[in-house]
Order: sequence, then C-alpha cells, then structure tokens
Amino acid sequence: MTGETLFSPARLRRARFAIAAVFCVHGAVTGSFATRIPWIQEHAGLGAGTLGLALAFPALGAALAMPLAGRINHRFGARAALRGLLALWTLSLILPSLAPNLATLCLALLVYGATAGMSDVAMNALGVETEDRLGRSIMSSLHGMWSVGALLGSAAGTVAAHAGADARLHHLTAALSLTAAGLIAVRGVLDLRSDAEEQAPPHFALPPKSTLLIGAIGFCAVFAEGASLDWSAVYLRDVLDTDAGLAAASTTAFALTMAVARLAGDRAVDRFGAVRTVRAGGVLATAGGLLVVTVRQPAAALAGFGLIGLGIAVVVPLAFAAAGRSGPAPAQAIAGVATITYTSGLIAPSAIGAVADATSLVMSFGLVTLLAFALVAGAAVLRQKPVAAGSAPADRDEPAGIRP
Repeated sequence: MTGETLFSPARLRRARFAIAAVFCVHGAVTGSFATRIPWIQEHAGLGAGTLGLALAFPALGAALAMPLAGRINHRFGARAALRGLLALWTLSLILPSLAPNLATLCLALLVYGATAGMSDVAMNALGVETEDRLGRSIMSSLHGMWSVGALLGSAAGTVAAHAGADARLHHLTAALSLTAAGLIAVRGVLDLRSDAEEQAPPHFALPPKSTLLIGAIGFCAVFAEGASLDWSAVYLRDVLDTDAGLAAASTTAFALTMAVARLAGDRAVDRFGAVRTVRAGGVLATAGGLLVVTVRQPAAALAGFGLIGLGIAVVVPLAFAAAGRSGPAPAQAIAGVATITYTSGLIAPSAIGAVADATSLVMSFGLVTLLAFALVAGAAVLRQKPVAAGSAPADRDEPAGIRP
C-alpha cells in the first residue's frame, strides 16, 4: 500500500497509540452489549433456546460481511474505511435493545455482527501495516487493548444493569460516546492507500489458499478460548463439585491471564519470534489442559484454565499478522483468517456440549487439550514474511524488530 511516504518515529508512535485506542473502542462495544443480554432477552420475550438461536446471528453476519472489508479498504483507503466501518459498528450497538421479538432481534444482531466483522478486519489490517513500519511487534498488545475495552464496557454495563437502567438508553448513550471516541482515535492512524495498479479485491471470495493453514491455527486457539470461557465454570461445578463462586473464578482467571498475556506478549514476539512464541504458548496451553482433565482438584483446574488462557493469548493476533503478510492484499487475507476464527468461536461452545453429552465434560476438555497441542505442531505456518520498502520478501522467523 502507498500513502504517507515519510514515517517519522514520532508519527509512527502516534499512529500506534491511535490504532490501540481503536481496538479499545471496538472491545468496549462488545462489553457493553454482553452485559445487557438478559435485559434484551426479557424485552424480546425469548426463552433460552430462542436466545441461543439469536446469538448465532452476530457470527453469521460477520462471516458474510468480512470479505467486503478488503474491497472497502481498497476503494476508500485505510483511514477512511476504518472511520466509516468503526462508526457503523459503534452505532449498531443501539439496534439489539430496540428489538421487540425474535425476528427483529435476529435481524439486528445480523447487522451488529456484520459491522463488527468488517471493522475488525479493517483495524487488524491497519494494525499489521503499522507494525511493519514500526519494525516491532504490536499486534498482541493491540488485542490486549481490545480486552481492556471489553472489560471497561462490561464494567459500565454492569453498573447500568445494577441501577436498573433501560438498555435502550444505556446503549444509545454508549453508542454515541464510543462513536465520538472512535472518530477521534481514527484521526491519528496511518492514511494508507492501495497502489493505483493494484487490482480491487472481489466483493466476496473464499479465504485465500495462503491463509487456510494460518486460519487453522487460529481455529484451534479460538476453539480453546470459546470452550474455556463458556464451559470452565460448568466444569468446576459439575465435575469437581465446587460452589458457584469458585466456579465463576475459573472464567475470571482465564480472561485475566489472556488480557495480561496479550498486553505483554509483544516483548516475547520481538525477542523470540512468532513461531517460537506460539510453540511455547502451545506447550503451556497443553499443560493447562492436562491439568484440567487429569488432576481432579479445583486448584489444579483453576491453574489449568489460567495456563490455557496464557498459552493461547497471542495466537490470534499473530495469525492476523501472518495473514496480513501472506499476500498482496492484507485486508482480504485477514478477512479469510477472521472468517475461519469466527466460525470456530461459533461452533466451539456447542461442540463441547455435544461431546459432553456423548461422553463426558472431561473428554470435551481432552479435545481442547489436543487442539492446544496442535499449536505446538503447526506453529511454523506463522513464520513471519516481512516486506520492507525496497526489500525483497524474506521467509524467516526473525524477531519482529529485526527487519531489513
């Protein structure tokens, strides 16, 4: 991509903080929505089964719309595309709480998911471009900032829920505030544009072949993440017979270790490279899974879920970074990987339940452990292929700070 030709260190630092703020805003929308799901369920008059059906529509909308992000990015440039898509995402927060029934909620969540997916692709593509120009890893901490935003959004939503606030008013206020914050943040990102001779991506395309193996690694990590977030508390309650408070602590341990690891993960990537970092993470996640399924003690399970979160934390950011360098169209490649990982997040909770029904919940986390070990075996597909201005592509796994 072309655009601003002179990237001073100060300008790049500002761009790095700006894209981090964008990730934080994006995460805050998700946190704001998640805390008011019970209110939305009651307002729309849904049971557990119909709510589960409705909550599948964000992933469906994202999977359908993400391939469009590459073409939008090509047509308008990275900054303008991100500005528009992020604003659509933040404003879409208003829609679900307005839905009076199942049909309208499914439609609202389809739009919500579509705007989430497209803005996700746009910000990750720009994150990869910013990382390349900085010459050091930033993708892990960017995703860490997404987690920080989700925590902030959920904290505000929890306060609103405890105060008995109407979710329509809460989400309107949050949407307008986050839209303003997002527009301010986008002003500082790099203004990159496609080369004039570069062919526009198709309106819709299957994930490029170059991203399939990268997406498979992301699939394993997101499957483990979804399974642990949704089922860890159930595991402690049903398998280890703990009380509700201790069971809930397993989810907290998992989420916190993921957030902390992502914020600190760039240092490991810069020092050891993407492949070695993911292999080490896979070892930690595998050890955590083994603790969960073999040592039937609550303390071991808590430690195990924490290790799983620690081990998989940097995988998805590195998968997006590898996809962005896998071909001439970063946004299209990232959209391909994002589609695969969103699919994993969609099927993981139900797959764990199906395996548990057929065998046991212990066997379900045996599957998670196998997928964690797949990160060790398949980490080489994330080998970095950085391309610097005036340089030929390199095929190696050097730490991100070592660039020609």
